[in-house]
Amino acid sequence: MHRKVVVAIGLGLFFEIYEIFLSSTISTTLKAQYHLDGTALKLLLASTFLGMFVGSAALGRLADRIGRRRAFLFNLIWFSVWTLIGAFSPNPWFLVVTRFMAGVGVGAEYPVADAYLSDVLPKEHRGRLAAWAYTCSFVAVPVLGFLSLGLTKHSLFGIPGWRILLVIGSVGTVLVMLMRRGLPESPRWLASVGRADEARVALREFEQGQSAAAAATERATPDPSTDVGKPAARLAVSPYRQRLGMLAVFHACQSFGYYGFGTLAALVLVSRGYDVTTSLLYTALSYLGYPVGSVLAIPLLRWFERKYLVMGSIAALAAFGLLFATVENTVLIVAFGFLTTATSNVFSNVYHVYQAEIFPTDVRATAVGWTYSLSRLSSAVLPFVLIPVLDHYGASAMFTVVLVALSIAVAAVAWIGPKTSGRNLEDINPV
Repeated sequence: MHRKVVVAIGLGLFFEIYEIFLSSTISTTLKAQYHLDGTALKLLLASTFLGMFVGSAALGRLADRIGRRRAFLFNLIWFSVWTLIGAFSPNPWFLVVTRFMAGVGVGAEYPVADAYLSDVLPKEHRGRLAAWAYTCSFVAVPVLGFLSLGLTKHSLFGIPGWRILLVIGSVGTVLVMLMRRGLPESPRWLASVGRADEARVALREFEQGQSAAAAATERATPDPSTDVGKPAARLAVSPYRQRLGMLAVFHACQSFGYYGFGTLAALVLVSRGYDVTTSLLYTALSYLGYPVGSVLAIPLLRWFERKYLVMGSIAALAAFGLLFATVENTVLIVAFGFLTTATSNVFSNVYHVYQAEIFPTDVRATAVGWTYSLSRLSSAVLPFVLIPVLDHYGASAMFTVVLVALSIAVAAVAWIGPKTSGRNLEDINPV
């Protein structure tokens, strides 16, 4: 059952990542096709992230109220419908609206997935199995890169390629939804809301569910003194108050590195004199690092403490991103682009495991959703901050801004972040 969970969650995250990077890959084509000015281009890049900000903040709490499984199905339906509508956009402004609405559904995917994986995976394999799910998702980036290379400049049966890319995302999400219908609800969540009998039934659906997982479920039974209906009160208690603040600062800053490169790499290359086709090719080759980094994260999560992995991978991401922006040799551009994306996904896999481990079951999706939504908000702001810097001062200056933001993220984790590797969730979250 754990393998089925990894595949079903990984494929759902595949289309979330597909959606996140889609605006970037089609933006260069739409800029030429519709003669987009600076404001329209920035809104197109920002619209999905603004929607994801709303979705992460609102629907993360929904998963703590109605359950992980039902929240999954809701956000997948929402995302699929609005992505399909976007494929029929008559103009760029309609596309901006549909990208925002699709982003609302996409925004809940990672917080709910993080919470579900943390709930159901055994402690000794939690990091490794979660990393496999994230690895499935990041295969989407090179897949999208090469699909865009083949489709964005061409039409299929008279249909512009960028519209086909949207349809692919919508149809794929429907298939994932059908697969996820077979997943059991989180036993930990069921126990946390007092549904012990249902929790035991769900446990029996997981492999070896009567051993460590059963004990964990018993320990997840809510304390009557805890007001599980009010997440703000629950999260105001130490140490969760400090952890919430840490993740808020972390997410407001980390997106400058992760999405600053991922969404603007092609525009950076265009600004350096490469044509659209060449920029998309180099970007697609660089994107091959995403799944490689995810695979690399699997043994690293087993060997090293997660807190230190988060900090180290941020430092590597900053260094390789700055080198990508400054080297002139074509081979080195692709090489450092590859290394930037690879370290990006070591970082991403580790922090997604880490952030879900440091909050109790009854508010896990809420806490992750609230803080993760800030990364979506800052990602929406990114085009309005980084594109003007890129246009007026160049790629090196843009990545210097990114470096400052990442330094703040490292400092927040170093100061407050707890150690979590190899520990029970109930030991990490004793209150």
